[in-house]
Amino acid sequence: MELEDIDTVAVLGAGNMGHGIAEVAALAGFDVTMRDIADEPVEKGYEEIEWSLNKLAEHGEIEPDEVESTLERITPLVDFEEAVSEADFVIEAVPERMDVKQSVYHELVEYAPEEAVFATNTSALSVSELAAVTDRPGEFCGMHFFNPPVRMQLVEVISGAETTEETLSLAEELARAMDKTPVRVRKDRPGFIANRVLVPLINEAAWMVENGEATVDAVDSAVKYDMGLPMGAFELADRVGIDVGYHVLEYLREELGEAYEPCPLLAEQVEAGNLGRKSGAGFYEYDDDGGPEIPNGEGNDDIVRRLQAAMANEVAKLVGEDVADPEDIDEALMLGGGFPEGPAKIADGVGLDVLYETLVEHHERTGHPRYEPAAELETLAGEGEGFYGAEEEADSEYETVRVEREEGVGHVVIDRPHRMNTVSPELLDELEAAVEELEADEESRSILITGEGGRAFCAGADVQAVASNVEPLQAVELSRRGQSVFGTLEECDLPVVAGVEGYCLGGGMELATACDLRVAAPGATFGQTEHNLGLMPGWGGTQRLPDIVGEGRAKEIIFTAEHYDAETMAEYGFVNELADDLEERAFELARDLAAGPPVAQRYTKRAMRAGRDDTEAGLEVEAQAFGHLLGTDDVMEGVTAFMSDREPEFEGK
Repeated sequence: MELEDIDTVAVLGAGNMGHGIAEVAALAGFDVTMRDIADEPVEKGYEEIEWSLNKLAEHGEIEPDEVESTLERITPLVDFEEAVSEADFVIEAVPERMDVKQSVYHELVEYAPEEAVFATNTSALSVSELAAVTDRPGEFCGMHFFNPPVRMQLVEVISGAETTEETLSLAEELARAMDKTPVRVRKDRPGFIANRVLVPLINEAAWMVENGEATVDAVDSAVKYDMGLPMGAFELADRVGIDVGYHVLEYLREELGEAYEPCPLLAEQVEAGNLGRKSGAGFYEYDDDGGPEIPNGEGNDDIVRRLQAAMANEVAKLVGEDVADPEDIDEALMLGGGFPEGPAKIADGVGLDVLYETLVEHHERTGHPRYEPAAELETLAGEGEGFYGAEEEADSEYETVRVEREEGVGHVVIDRPHRMNTVSPELLDELEAAVEELEADEESRSILITGEGGRAFCAGADVQAVASNVEPLQAVELSRRGQSVFGTLEECDLPVVAGVEGYCLGGGMELATACDLRVAAPGATFGQTEHNLGLMPGWGGTQRLPDIVGEGRAKEIIFTAEHYDAETMAEYGFVNELADDLEERAFELARDLAAGPPVAQRYTKRAMRAGRDDTEAGLEVEAQAFGHLLGTDDVMEGVTAFMSDREPEFEGK
C-alpha cells in the first residue's frame, strides 16, 4: 500500500490519545472514523476535538472555515464493524493493557479489509505480542503519538518482530502527512525510546527523595534550571500521570529486570489516588492557575550528575541493543520531551567517563541494579569515546545553526526544530558568529536565513533557556545582547534575506525585521506577541519595525500582540513577496542578490542606515559613496554589460 491509497483512517478509542490522533488525521485531510465502546466517550471525544479546533482557529493556527471542514471528515461511531469495514489504515488507541488491546485486535481482524494496515499507539507494550494475535504481523507496527497529539511533534514508529519495511515506511509517510516527525524504533524493546529514558529519570528522582537525599523542590529545581529541561522530573510525572509512569516501570521490571524496580514513593501516590494533574494533585497540587512554581537555585551537582548518569545508561542500553542510534534517540527526546539537546549529546558534553564513574560509585554504595553500568557505556567510557565519537566536537562548529554555501549564497538555517527554532543565548552567539563568518568569506555574496523543519522560522525567545541562564537583573544585558546580534545582520555589508515559513513570532519577528528583505510562504504567521506576556519587544522591534511599516502599523502590531497572516503583512509592507515554493524562491532571490554589485550594495545599506535619524547625514553618505562607486571596476563591468546586452559579472572591485 502507498500513502496515496489511504483515504480512510480508523481510530479505535476516543480518549485523550484517540481523539487527538483523530483530530490530526482529519486536519491532514483524511476521512476518519473514531470508535469507542459507548456513546458517551465517543461524544465526549468529538466535543474535545471541536473545542481544540476552535482554539486553533482562535489562535490563528488554522483558518476558521477549517474547523467545520475538519469536523465533517470525522465520523464518531460505536459500531465496530461500521468503524473499520472501509478503513485503509487502523490506529488503535485503547487503554494501555495487553488483554484489552488483544481483545480489540481479535475483533478487528474479523471486520477490517484484508489490505488494511494496523498500528498500535502503545507507549510501552510489545508490538510483536500484539501483532501475533492478528492475521497480518507484517502489516502491523507501532505508531506512538505523544500527548497531546495536536501539539507534540514526535511519533515513534516501532518495528515488530515481523513488520515489513514497506509497513514502516508507510507509517512514517503517514506521520509526515499529519505534520509529525517520525523516529524509527528498529527493535521492539520495552519503553521504545522516549519512555525508556524519561521514566527511569522520574524513577531515579523519586528514589533520591525516598532515601532522604533530596527534596522534590531540590530535584525539580536542578532538572529545570541547572539541566535546562522544560519541566522538573516530578512536574513531568504529574503531567504524564504518576500511574502511567508507575505501570510503565512495572512492565519494564517484568521484561528487563530489577533495575526498573518502581520507587515506593510512586506506588504510594498511586494508591492514594494522587495521580498528578488529571486528579488535581500529585507531587504538586493543581487548580485553574496553571502549573507549579519550581524554585530556582535549590538544586545541586549531585542531583544533576545522578540524573544525567541515569539517562546516559539508558541511552547506552538502547544503542547496545540496536534499538536506535544516538541521533535518533536525541531527536526523540528533543521532540517528545522538549529537551534543549538530546541525552546522548548531554552525556558527551559531561563525559561518558564521568557518568560511568558516577554509576559505579552508587552501585558499589547501594548494590541496586539500576546503577549497574550498561556494557556499551563501559566500553565507550573505557575507550575515551562519546556516543557521537571522539571527534564530534571538532566536526561540528555550531550546535543551534547550520551554515551552507551555494552559488554565492551563505545559507544560515536556524536548526532547533524541536523547540520551534526559538532563540536561546547559545543561538544568539552562534548566529552572530555565522553572520561574521559569511561576511568574511569572499565566496559568499548574500545571506539567506531560514528555519529548519517547516513549522517555524523562529517562534521567539526560548523562555526555558532564558529562564535557566538569566537572572531577572540580567535581563537588560540580554536585551542588549539580542539587539547587538540582530544589529550585526542589519549592519552586515551583504544583502540579507529572511525566508519565512510557519511561525515568525516575538524575537523571531524581530530577527526577520533586521533582515533586508522578507519572503514568506502564504501560511506563515507573524506577530510581536510580547504584550501577551506582559513584556515588550526587547531585541530592536520597537525601533526597526516602525521604519518598515510606519509607526501606526507598528503600534498596532505590538499593542494588540495578535497573530497576522502573511497576506496582511505583505499589505502592511513587512513581507516583500509571497511564495508558494518558499525554499526555492527565497534561495533564488538570495542568489540574484549575490550576483549584484557588492560595493554598491554595501554603500547603499550604509547610506540608508545613516539617513534613518538624520536625512542630511544620509544624503552626504550617499553622495560620497556615489562618487566612490564611479571609480570601481564593477561600474565599468555594469556599463559594458549593458552596452553588450548581457548579464554583468560583478566581482566587488
